[in-house]
Amino acid sequence: MTKRNKIIYWIATIWLALGMISTGAGQLLKANEGQGGTDMINHLGYPVYLLTLLGIWKILGVLTVLVPKCPLLKEWAYAGFFFAMSGAIFSHIASGDSVTKIFPALLLLILTVVSWYFRPADRIPINIGTVNQ
Repeated sequence: MTKRNKIIYWIATIWLALGMISTGAGQLLKANEGQGGTDMINHLGYPVYLLTLLGIWKILGVLTVLVPKCPLLKEWAYAGFFFAMSGAIFSHIASGDSVTKIFPALLLLILTVVSWYFRPADRIPINIGTVNQ
């Protein structure tokens, strides 16, 4: 892994972790204001208990992505982030929200893809991403 790729990976991963931790903590606390609070989840038409589930998953996902080892589990965490953020984007679009409401989820989706793409080789499960033919 080149030094440039390592820098890109860590910048994207740290920003992703900060974003997921902050939104996950807000969802666990069921904050009324801001992106992901009870007002927003009600506006999108989802039950409030979904906030607890999303908050727990985001925090566990961040721990999984940051801790060394368990490369297969990291793939699941990245997939979970991708599904959660793409689902959030779609939900906002379907609800007719403006770009300002969509942007945080879009940014976290982009950071998820960048972090996943530039991850070091020791964080890639065996036989994923490599073809030996």
